[in-house]
Amino acid sequence: MTDLYKRTWFRAAALGLVSAALMVGCGKKEEPKPAPAAAAAKAEPLKIAFAYVGPVGDGGWTFAHDNARKALEAEFGDKIKTSFTENVSESADAERNFRDMVSQGNKLIFGTTFGYMEPMLKVAADTADVKFEHATGYKQAPNMRTYDSRTYEGAYMAGVIAGKMTKSNTLGVVASIPIPEVVRNINSFTLGAQSVNPKVKTKVVWVNEWFNPPKETEAATSLINSGADILFQNTDSPAVLKTAEEKGKRAFGWDSDMTAYGPKAHLASSVINWAPYYIHATREALEGKWVGGTGVWWGVKEGAIDIVSIAEDVPADTKAKIDEVKAGLKAGTFAIWKGPLLDNTGKTLLKKDEVADDKFLSGVNFYVKGVEGKVPGSK
Repeated sequence: MTDLYKRTWFRAAALGLVSAALMVGCGKKEEPKPAPAAAAAKAEPLKIAFAYVGPVGDGGWTFAHDNARKALEAEFGDKIKTSFTENVSESADAERNFRDMVSQGNKLIFGTTFGYMEPMLKVAADTADVKFEHATGYKQAPNMRTYDSRTYEGAYMAGVIAGKMTKSNTLGVVASIPIPEVVRNINSFTLGAQSVNPKVKTKVVWVNEWFNPPKETEAATSLINSGADILFQNTDSPAVLKTAEEKGKRAFGWDSDMTAYGPKAHLASSVINWAPYYIHATREALEGKWVGGTGVWWGVKEGAIDIVSIAEDVPADTKAKIDEVKAGLKAGTFAIWKGPLLDNTGKTLLKKDEVADDKFLSGVNFYVKGVEGKVPGSK
């Protein structure tokens, strides 16, 4: 190959490469691949706070609420974040706690005792974007509603057992604070006992506190000394059951299963399951369906009230009676408060076959026939 031919060949090859490059450069540009879509921001959990009047380890009222809080966490997982404050007194301290809960970003707040009503109502008025739930109260607001359990149903069933098991025909009740809720429970317990034993009478000692084990112990001892062989309570600790165990008497657990605190004395426990309502309210809040200014009152029918751990020595026919009452309450075919019914002064409260409605039950401030004494503060 001559030098001239070589130069011509290399020039042609070079021109071909340039031409090819230009063709590629002038062609359609390859579109860059889109970046992966940014992951959707994860929703912040709904922050929920609980105010407790007693310690979570009280074995009764507050223990039941805290068990329901744990059930709530199990139900909704990372969709919610719960917290609680225990031993919040029914005073100005409650308002301070509610405001603190709001400042921490909680959007759903549960106040779990009657005495929180006014403080919660006040804070609710100042924080319209927060949802408030008040246990056992009756005042509501656009962003505050009420919830309660029909504890009197459990009290009645405990009474059926007490009426059958008493030997002295004298029952004793350690009572907390004289509000309709507590008076209604005392009466319902007595009505249950009278349904199987018309001879029974009920003595009451008030301690004027929800949780005060020394006072509860003292009251229980006083009732035993006055002839009561079976004790019932509307207080929050297991002190009454413990006292019955020590004194060789019988008693009931209240709000939670208290069997372990006095296994020999324990006849049964009337328990509250707050979980169904807490799950219901939280789901409504998460789904944007929560509406204030309303209230609910749940019982056996809704799975909120039950009587459990009935002692082995309770007769089979009494256990069958409990099952019958429970089934009737669930179906709505059995009424605890049905006439004829008299108070302990002989006044007619309900005429024959007349059934008390919720308005009547909400205003109970009297003792039924068979309960000794007078309701503190009543006329």
